[in-house]
Amino acid sequence: MRRPDILGIHHLKFPVAELARSLEFYERAFGAERVAAYDHIDASGRLFAYILSVPGLGAPLELRLNPGVAARHQGFDPVTLLVGDRADLTRWIEHFASHEIPHSEILVGAIGWLVVVQDPDGRRLRLYTRETHGPEEKVSWNSPWLQET
Repeated sequence: MRRPDILGIHHLKFPVAELARSLEFYERAFGAERVAAYDHIDASGRLFAYILSVPGLGAPLELRLNPGVAARHQGFDPVTLLVGDRADLTRWIEHFASHEIPHSEILVGAIGWLVVVQDPDGRRLRLYTRETHGPEEKVSWNSPWLQET
């Protein structure tokens, strides 16, 4: 019997402590747009999730209200986003700095370079280059941005 196909990622889901604060962050940091038609509202009328369209992500992002789980994700990096090269990382750093978004400097990864950005719940997202380097580059293991808390 042949295994069934996976067609891609339907959506990503992040637990958050506060919907509005997280929405504002993803709008500023990544140009996300809320798709209000897909707001999740329970039977009592309580709004418990936003669905976002994030340029370049390739799948919607759900911000799900769940403060307890969000707190446990602090310091964790569940997603690594692909960028072209170190020049792209420099532009991202300038963007994050102009919006006062916490971020790392350019770090050396195992095969490329990366920048880490932190969302309001302390979750870390990595932007990693398609551009690679050789073994002469030493991974930035000692950076606090690469340490899980």
